[in-house]
Amino acid sequence: MKNTVVDSSGASHGSVKSYLIGFVLSVILTAIPFWMVMTKSASPSTLVVAVALFAVVQIVVHLIYFLHMNTKSEGGWNFIALVFTGLIIAIVVVGSLWIMYNLNINMMVH
Repeated sequence: MKNTVVDSSGASHGSVKSYLIGFVLSVILTAIPFWMVMTKSASPSTLVVAVALFAVVQIVVHLIYFLHMNTKSEGGWNFIALVFTGLIIAIVVVGSLWIMYNLNINMMVH
């Protein structure tokens, strides 16, 4: 029997084991990129990509182990809200980069 508490909405409130797993994963996902940057184990562009990837994985770990985000809680509405938020953020970031790129190109033309 698991020590996980699940309420009537289907949301899990975790257990000590799940919090410890999340904590250990978070420490590992922080230590590896820190070590890579401090030892300069790769080129700067590779380090940027590696740190960004580790950051995304760490966000997923936090969502799962600390915020207990899954497709079952609140009938799936929490997950749908998360996906919608991610979509809006992606649209804003990509749109901003697109606008800045085009402004840079058009300002360089005399």
